[in-house]
Amino acid sequence: MGPRCGRSGRRSPPRPRIPGDAILSTHREGQIGEQGSERAPGPWAVEASGLGRRYGRRWALADLSLSVRRGARLLVTGRNGSGKSTLLRVLATAARADRGTALVAGHDILEARAEVRRRVALLGHQSGLYDALSARENMEVAAGFLGKDAAPRVAELLRTVGLAERAGDPVSTFSAGMRKRLSLARTLLQQAEVYLLDEPYGELDPPGFRLVDAALDDIKARGATVLLASHLLDRGRESCDEAIVLEDGRLVWSGPAAELKDAGAAP
Repeated sequence: MGPRCGRSGRRSPPRPRIPGDAILSTHREGQIGEQGSERAPGPWAVEASGLGRRYGRRWALADLSLSVRRGARLLVTGRNGSGKSTLLRVLATAARADRGTALVAGHDILEARAEVRRRVALLGHQSGLYDALSARENMEVAAGFLGKDAAPRVAELLRTVGLAERAGDPVSTFSAGMRKRLSLARTLLQQAEVYLLDEPYGELDPPGFRLVDAALDDIKARGATVLLASHLLDRGRESCDEAIVLEDGRLVWSGPAAELKDAGAAP
């Protein structure tokens, strides 16, 4: 196991053989997910180059470059503070990159923020739900922003996440798990090209886990792309094709999700 460049006393996990083609990394270490040094043909859902995001003096993302093939399901994992949430927020234009740039669904996150937001759905830590409104009203507000095509799906999605019987109740009466289900339904309301899901299994029980798994299957069937940040490696290996591990905002491991733990890259 070789040392990481530029840091003493700490060692990084070994780079495994990577036969898949769901992810292509263009980090300094070379290209991943294809044979040889030539770039495989697209299309690519995400192409990031040298992304950096700083909070004060600390770089939450540091020179991170990767590309994700359209239709892939990528697990993003790492210790607390490794940059997982920051990466998703930057790609969603919820946070602005201080260095580098990225194309998401073919649009630049710095120059075409509105176009990116039309094509990306972000499930973040903050639910953004309106406590005084009912579950149905929260969905209807979201549908109003998305346009007329979203409105007919409100009742369907509330049934899908198991909230049909509580659709008229104010969100202030909901448990944490029910709030997560409603947030998931609102995220799915946007039939996006790229879904950025930050800890989607958090606060859910086993039936809730199965709801997320079913949603991921539906997203895959539509050909959309998923970047899923999670500490739950067992769920991530089952749900995703490929995986990356972040440490101090840098990419330190990438490969098939099924090989994550065996490669010693699990945080």
